[in-house]
Order: sequence, then structure tokens, then C-alpha cells
Amino acid sequence: MSRLNVKLGDLSLKNPVIAASGTFGYGEELENFFPVESLGAVATKGLSLKPREGNPMPRIVETPSGMINAIGLQNVGIEAFIEKKLPYLESKQVVVIANIFGNTLEEYVEIARCLQPTSVPAIELNISCPNVKAGGMEFGNDPVQAARVTEAVRSVFNRHLMVKLSPNVTSLPKVACAVADAGADSLSLINTITAMAINTKTRKPMIANGVGGLSGPAIRPIAVRMVAEVYRSVKIPIVGIGGIGELNDALEFFIAGAQAIQIGTATFVEPNAAHQLVKDLDSYLKESGINHLKELVGTLKWPS
Repeated sequence: MSRLNVKLGDLSLKNPVIAASGTFGYGEELENFFPVESLGAVATKGLSLKPREGNPMPRIVETPSGMINAIGLQNVGIEAFIEKKLPYLESKQVVVIANIFGNTLEEYVEIARCLQPTSVPAIELNISCPNVKAGGMEFGNDPVQAARVTEAVRSVFNRHLMVKLSPNVTSLPKVACAVADAGADSLSLINTITAMAINTKTRKPMIANGVGGLSGPAIRPIAVRMVAEVYRSVKIPIVGIGGIGELNDALEFFIAGAQAIQIGTATFVEPNAAHQLVKDLDSYLKESGINHLKELVGTLKWPS
């Protein structure tokens, strides 16, 4: 499938399909459905400095064409990941993208420092987390804060640095430009959109946390638009995320400017979704007479 190989700067993937963080566990959870090594990469569950139990139940609710989740970034912590989870992924020789988050800049830096001696070739920096020292504001809400955390992690991690952007901002291109200038090697977008569902009988939110992140097909048109806008603003590679489940969904993102994509919510509907998409993409390129996927990237014809 040489038509599908991708280079995100210095990060080489055999195909552009990545399992999205938080939807694929630590890689081994779906091994009975398909070989994890068939994917371009696996983005791990978000990793914090210490283990987290996450939010109370209920923390997932289905919505029309999507779902809202407020898992609360439950994870085993960076030490347990390196000791107990990473060996499995290494045995499968799959590209690992470690998604990391922290409440302070110092926590981000410490997690990245822990990953530096390991085999992990890439970090995905989740900046949709509250900066405690800045009054709980998300790092990704402000270009200056986003650049600060990117630059700080860049100083201790010398391999591929991908920054995951939040859509809950006034101007995503401004944040994208800021983190690119601060040393990001690539961008992944978008993260979930803040949302709420209400039980009309109890008049209470259906998520114990009150609000959560909306994902799935409902957000795809928004994500495609944001990828297209950011593509016009930065020169570093973009990884598209948001409601991708089948071939045509993926093609929209490539045409908008993404060089790779992440599959998330679709995995809950069809555990084989990412694996099937790899095969469908290859067949599409072959049948369309397209020599390589890169011929599609950024070919959107904007209205004059």
C-alpha cells in the first residue's frame, strides 16, 4: 500500500489512519477485532503525571449523529503506561503517539521528560486542559498560553510534537499559528465540542459532569471547515479529526488539507472501522488512478 504512506514532517506512517486518543484504549483492547499494526499509528488514552479515576457515572450519552462524553481523562498515569502498556505496542511495532495532558505547564513538561528516554516517536499535546495557575482557563483558548506550553514541551522532547487543538476558541488559525511558531511539528484538529444533553423528565443534565465533549458525525462539517481554514494559515502538517467513519468522510478531510486522519467515535459503533478504512482508501486510490494520497491533500476549490 505504498500509495498510502505518509510523512508528517519527520514522522513516517505506513498509512494515514490513526486511532484517536481515548477511543482505542492502550492498543490491546481491540486486538481481537483486527491487527493493531495495520494502522498508521495509535494515539494513546490521554496520559497524566499521576493515575486518574475520571468523572462519576453517567459520563457518556448518545445524541443524534454523535455522543457526548465526560470521561474525565481516566488513565493509568505515565509511569504505569511506560512500564505496563507501552511494551505491548512495542511488540506490535506500531507507531505510538502518546497523548499527554496536565493541569499546569510543569506537569506537561514532566510527562514529556518521562517519555524522552522511551521508544515513543511522537507526543500529541492535548491543550484543551485547564491551566490551574491561570484560573482554570484552557491552555488552548489563548494563543499565548498555547505557545508557552508547546515551547516548554519542545524543550524536553526532541522527537515529533503534535499539538491537538480545541474548536472552542474564537480563532483557531491564530492558535494554530502560535503553536507552529513555538515548535510544533504537526497539528491535530479538532477536539470535541462542548455540549449538553438534558433529561426532560428530571430536568437534569444526562451527564453527571453537566457538560461534556460532543463527537461523531454531528461535528464533521465543523471539523472539515476548521481544517480547511487552518490549512491556509500554517505550513506544518495537519491531522484531521471529527466524525470520520467511512471513505467519503476521510476524503473530505484530505481535500480540505489534512495529510492524515484519526478515527474515534466510529470505533464504538464498528470496532473494525479504522482497519476497514485503510483498505477502502487504498482501493479508492487504485480505482481512481491516483498514484499517491498526497495528490488529494489540499485540493479544495474555494469559491472565487
